[in-house]
This record gives sequence, structure tokens and C-alpha cells, in this order.
Amino acid sequence: MSDKPSDRPSNYYAVRTTAGRELDVALIMENRSRLLNINARSLIIPPGIKGYVIVEAPGVDVVYPLIKDLKYVKGRAFGIIKSDEIEKLVKPKPIIEMIKEGDIVEIIAGPFRGMKARIVSIDRGKNEVVLSILEAEFPLPITVPGDYVKPVKSGG
Repeated sequence: MSDKPSDRPSNYYAVRTTAGRELDVALIMENRSRLLNINARSLIIPPGIKGYVIVEAPGVDVVYPLIKDLKYVKGRAFGIIKSDEIEKLVKPKPIIEMIKEGDIVEIIAGPFRGMKARIVSIDRGKNEVVLSILEAEFPLPITVPGDYVKPVKSGG
């Protein structure tokens, strides 16, 4: 293995930004990477986390020229982020993991689309949810796939 930057393994570095300006910072960093021929392998804007852009690069020496004098960059978080932590940030959590019995959901697919319902039971193994339609005049339990529902509010 040589000491060329392209041969070094990747690490992940967090860059602090002004909240809401993550995309602007990432686009400018991408342009700088191309113009200056800097080996930034990827730029990640983690969903649900404001104020950070994650840079995949062979070393911190690659990150500094990308962020130097950028208006919305507030600094670099020290240390290296592990790849399994990055995976947790960007991998979407299944809806069925976030809901529980008694929650109010909106049905987003199928023949009952657009209706609101209360969760009666959940079968996580089959990825199915038994619902009671709120707009029905009598109890109407239906079974739908877990990805057919969107949480509206917690039932407590």
C-alpha cells in the first residue's frame, strides 16, 4: 500500500454547519472537490440531524481544504465516525417499528387510503397491522401491511 491519498482507507468526519444550510455546504464542498482535485469520496447529509455534513475521505487533511473559509461552516467535530454509526443515521427505520397499539394512523395505500384508524394489534413478524377505522359507524377491523400506514399521533 502506498502513501498516495487515493490508496488510504476511508474515514468519516463530521463538519458542523449552520442549521438548514447543510445542502449548500455539501454542494460547495462537492464543487471544491472537483475543482481542486481533492479526494472526498462522499458527502452525506444525515436525515433528521440538522447542522452536520459528513465527509468520507482518506484523512482529515482532505477535509480542511474543502471547508476552508466557507461561510456556513462552524467547524469540524473532532474524531472519526464509525461506518456502522453512519449506517444507523442514513438507514430508514421501518414504520412498523415506530408504531404501537392505540396509536392513530392514516392509511396511505389500498382501498381505505386517506382514512384515519386506530391500531388494534401489530404482527411485526408478518409486517401486518390490524386497524379499526375511525370514520366507520360500527367497529370495522381491517388488516393491512405495515407500510400502508403513517403515524398521525400517539394513542397513549
